[in-house]
Amino acid sequence: MRTSKVHQFSLRSLCAGNQGMCSAGPRYEPPTKRSWKLTVAIPSSLVADVPHLREKTSRLGFLGRSLGIFRVDEVLIYADLSGREVAREGQFVSSVLRYMETPQHLRKRLIPMNPDLRFVGVLPPLRTPNHPLSGEIKDLKIGETREGVVVDSDKQISRVDVGVGSLAEIQMKLHPGSRVSVGIQRVAPKIVAELVEENRIDIYWGFRVTLKNLPLGRLIQKNRPDVVIATSRLGNSVDMMLDQLRTAVTGASTVLLAFGSPRRGLHEMLAEEGMKLDALATFTVNFVPHQGTQTIRTEEAVHSTLTLMNTISE
Repeated sequence: MRTSKVHQFSLRSLCAGNQGMCSAGPRYEPPTKRSWKLTVAIPSSLVADVPHLREKTSRLGFLGRSLGIFRVDEVLIYADLSGREVAREGQFVSSVLRYMETPQHLRKRLIPMNPDLRFVGVLPPLRTPNHPLSGEIKDLKIGETREGVVVDSDKQISRVDVGVGSLAEIQMKLHPGSRVSVGIQRVAPKIVAELVEENRIDIYWGFRVTLKNLPLGRLIQKNRPDVVIATSRLGNSVDMMLDQLRTAVTGASTVLLAFGSPRRGLHEMLAEEGMKLDALATFTVNFVPHQGTQTIRTEEAVHSTLTLMNTISE
């Protein structure tokens, strides 16, 4: 079926249930998608040193908000621990971030019960354009794009839950349980939609979470991003690198931002793999020169770095 380039978004659905947000100030416009894919690589040990599950969850909530605010396309969790610890910690980080990035109306169908999610009530709402606030059919607009879950399908028609009570029909067979993006074509007497490939959506559509049981060096070699930006206190100060970074990302299709762990920096990690950071990274940058604290948590480093990266990209 033909897919269309979609950018329409319901301001009414954004404001519904969010009193005060739209009553004053400039009108919210969904941000456009970058011309290049931005991936943030974080370690599986990101919150391993945090003793309580509630605080672990809260820190990941701060990280998830940063990823959404600065239009990250993918968060890649790499293995920096060993044995069972790497699997356990990496799975926890993945579970919480996947819960957070999944639109609210899809969570019951897509996310099974999980003890890792005991404290998800402390997570802040993401509010990216693929997270509509309205769950009422009266707020559904023709031309609007929604994420949904395929509930059932026969040879010709699939029925998709788009979070408004009634199922949307798509004239094609889709795999039940799959997560899809759809464009609304008709609302009454029934909801009719078409499948929309995400690469045809020209507004920012949230981030995806990828968990890999591989160390960072091997992941970089396997994925081969166009530009690799390593973050390190030993790197060049960002104020000297802005023009070079801007030039590099402008001509790229994929950019990877790599962050170290609470225990070790990127130089140490790659040395354990028998690799050198300078051989893998296009740039090694200190994004927080003259830091006023002795240490910077990884989630704080991610926010600080993305703030500056946002100034050099469209």
